[in-house]
Amino acid sequence: MNHTTIGQAQVDRPTARLSLAFVWVAYAAFGLAALAGMLQGMVRGGLIELPSWTNYYQILTAHGVLMALIFTTYFIIGFLLSGVAKTTGGSLHGTARGLGWTGWVLMTVGTAMAVVTIVTNDASVLYTFYAPLKASPFFYIGAALLVVGSWFGGFAIFSSYRKWRRENRGKLSPLFVYMSVTTFVLWLIATVPVAVEVLFQLIPWSLGWTPSINVMLSRTLFWFFGHPLVYFWLMPAYIAWYVCVPRVIGGHVFSDSLARLAFISLLLFSMPVGFHHQLMEPGISAGWKMIHVILTLIVVVPSLMTAFSMFATFETTGRKKGGVGLFGWFKKLPWSDVRFFAPFVGMLFFIPAGAGGIINASNQMNAVVHNTIFVTGHFHITVGAAVALTFFGVSYWLIPVLTGRTLTRTANRMGMVQTVFWSVGMFLMSFAMHYLGLQGTPRRTDYTTYMDHPLALGWMDYQRVMAFGGGLLFVAAVLLILILGYLTFYAPKGKTEYPIAETEAEQHTPRILERWPVWVGVLLFLIVMAYGIPIADQLTHNPPGSPPIRTW
Repeated sequence: MNHTTIGQAQVDRPTARLSLAFVWVAYAAFGLAALAGMLQGMVRGGLIELPSWTNYYQILTAHGVLMALIFTTYFIIGFLLSGVAKTTGGSLHGTARGLGWTGWVLMTVGTAMAVVTIVTNDASVLYTFYAPLKASPFFYIGAALLVVGSWFGGFAIFSSYRKWRRENRGKLSPLFVYMSVTTFVLWLIATVPVAVEVLFQLIPWSLGWTPSINVMLSRTLFWFFGHPLVYFWLMPAYIAWYVCVPRVIGGHVFSDSLARLAFISLLLFSMPVGFHHQLMEPGISAGWKMIHVILTLIVVVPSLMTAFSMFATFETTGRKKGGVGLFGWFKKLPWSDVRFFAPFVGMLFFIPAGAGGIINASNQMNAVVHNTIFVTGHFHITVGAAVALTFFGVSYWLIPVLTGRTLTRTANRMGMVQTVFWSVGMFLMSFAMHYLGLQGTPRRTDYTTYMDHPLALGWMDYQRVMAFGGGLLFVAAVLLILILGYLTFYAPKGKTEYPIAETEAEQHTPRILERWPVWVGVLLFLIVMAYGIPIADQLTHNPPGSPPIRTW
């Protein structure tokens, strides 16, 4: 067998400090975003009115940027750096740590610039770089620094991977490291078009250097990035599911080769699919949209592979613990352990989330729900439930590992309460969003009754359910931050295991899965095939363009 045996080396102090720096900026952003999200829900439900010095679209932007971009990116880098260190000997070498800290500084400067422009109401553009709405140039410069800083986190992982490969020639890399590398290969390639958009379109346009912007091109470049962004969030959650959760429940990785194949499939098929976000755009031909829809539906396959692998792990582990009968194994899983319970609930949420994704990507059904709050509900159970609950579950053991403390029984019980509050709140809010979307309720709008139109008045009860769910989510967010603060500063000192599972028996993993030139080459071919002609067409048939628009 060519797999390396993972030792019991814990993460060393310099690496732990770096990882904690990322994780705690993530949760600072998370707390502010949760407050903004709760206020959004209350306003949309007609329960409160905002004071005159702020507005709905300002807090919408704050919620989106801080939760979907800042929280996720910081947490992912902190988590993956710690896991790569753990599985390559317990530490990051000096170059990798230097790259990591460089990334943290750039990201934090960029985040501060973006947050200041949001607070001063100069960037209320609904969290995306979506022309022709124009933010302050400092918002776009901050976003560019955030992206470039995140590249340095990826470079740190690549550096550690390269060093491990030099020292372990002929061996297959640890699964955690392989998955982390795949995640950042996706991220680096996916962020290139949005970096081009920001640097060459949005910043000159927002500074007044160019009078107009090619809106069709800017949106195409954004969605080139926008859908892989979802998989940048999901793949670290998958890493926790494949590698960490099996160890938490006392099991093993079901199949090393299946896990690697799933990640390569996600890498290949999550990127050339952006037009399924632009199915209602008139400037893209139906033929190109069809190609992107087909590739989008192929992405379902690695997600089904993941579902099969996880429940195979759960069943084999439960049966080894004495579970008998058709579902006896289910009772043997550690339901009172928040490190398992939170990610498992996230997995359950991902089932309807995946179904909603198929609806959004299907041309005819997308026409029904496009730009309704149905899309917002889908987004929340994908990222706000499947991803966020997994990140919470990881945090309950990761922070004690990094601080040299222990997850106490009381903290575990409070974590279970927090998970239930978050899950119930997310269920109520997302159910209301899905239902309202099917009734035609638009997304991205402040509270309005449309001049007391009977149809709009009929939406109000469900918008109040949505607001109630948002209130529960805020309570859960406050509880989470209190628990994680306790685990950082006050929990008893002790040794907490970094859960990394291995395969149970010798397995043969095809070497082709780790031949990066092959897979990056295939990916670039798919990208050129899916985007080459449409982008060339948008460049050569340049419309008049749009001047900057500020609606607030």
